[in-house]
Amino acid sequence: MNDRDRQAFRIRPATMQDAPILAKHRVEMFRDMGRLPDEATAAELRAASEPQLAQWVESGTYLGWLVEPVSRPGLVVGGGGVQLRPMLPRPAVGTTGVIAGPEAYVVNVFVERAWRRRGVAVFLMEHVMTWARERRIRLVSLHASDEGRPLYEKLGFVPTNEMRLM
Repeated sequence: MNDRDRQAFRIRPATMQDAPILAKHRVEMFRDMGRLPDEATAAELRAASEPQLAQWVESGTYLGWLVEPVSRPGLVVGGGGVQLRPMLPRPAVGTTGVIAGPEAYVVNVFVERAWRRRGVAVFLMEHVMTWARERRIRLVSLHASDEGRPLYEKLGFVPTNEMRLM
């Protein structure tokens, strides 16, 4: 994204009052990935997510950002956030030393369909990465959808050895 394109958008911190849009983005993200089997599940996810997001935004456990076009203040075209997760100290990967401090786990990255392919997700993720770097958070992780994987790889994210028991 070039500087001119960046100037077309602004990023603002999400507040508790933004919980409905954050929950909507969460539902739409899972819908795009084909993970919502029906509208009842989508409604259940939204209803469960909204109060949790409001509580976590208020407590600082979840830090979210929303993207708006400068020409249309108040129109949210994308967003995302991080969950700050406490982590035990661990060896640094690819270097010597130990990493201590929280992990920034990126979640809910979503761009409205009409605003895709305009650099909104890149702008948002660069903001998240700068935010983490300024706070000396050395571990930033996420789960990528098939559509999002090329973007994250371009930004320097690499696959890991994570496994899951469900």
